[in-house]
Amino acid sequence: MKRLDLSLADPPSDVALDEALLDEAELGRRGETLRLWQFDRCVVVIGRGSKISGEVDLDYCQANEIPVLRRCSGGAAIVAGPGCLMYSVVLSCHIRPELRRIDEAHRWVMTRLMAGITRQRPDVQWQGTCDLTLESRKFSGNSLRVARDHILYHGTILYAADLSQIARCLNTPPRQPDYRGGRDHADFITNLPVDPQRLADDIATAFEARPPGDPSSEPDWPRETTRALMVARYSDPAWHHRH
Repeated sequence: MKRLDLSLADPPSDVALDEALLDEAELGRRGETLRLWQFDRCVVVIGRGSKISGEVDLDYCQANEIPVLRRCSGGAAIVAGPGCLMYSVVLSCHIRPELRRIDEAHRWVMTRLMAGITRQRPDVQWQGTCDLTLESRKFSGNSLRVARDHILYHGTILYAADLSQIARCLNTPPRQPDYRGGRDHADFITNLPVDPQRLADDIATAFEARPPGDPSSEPDWPRETTRALMVARYSDPAWHHRH
């Protein structure tokens, strides 16, 4: 598996790149990839089928120039930005046929994510379907997209985020895990105190993802596929606000 440390510093392009990595793998032009990255500003990212009105305080986001973007995977809305490590992994169902079962896909990824994080924080827990928590407060949420022969599994790890923005940007989610117990965002979300660079390295080790041999080389990423997805979807407000 290849490691890709790349943030594009343009939120729509950053979201498009995740889908581009999946599309390139489906076309046989790229193998399994672990991408580690961060948004450079506060961003709301909603699931492919999410309804903005139900999950997002759009008036607040627009008044504060916070982009609301739609990703290609499912799940509920998230708030990300500085202090939130993003990870995205594209996996082959030819190499790992067990991943065609969704429960096994969750288990495979979450086991490795936990292995990386617990090198610094052995006290974290896996709760719900794919949440990671510290003292029953959530610091990581995840979602996936299943294609014909590959899956994209991606998520967030809050380590120094502005947690107050989450409560301001998001409404109470329509679906909640049992362990949340009806708590509002302020009582449910937390940062995980870790060294972010060490965390990224530990996650890459757990996934057995290796960077290119020449550290001075330009990152190898699917520029043209990302640009095509920007034209087709991610630069179009109608895609992001279609529900």
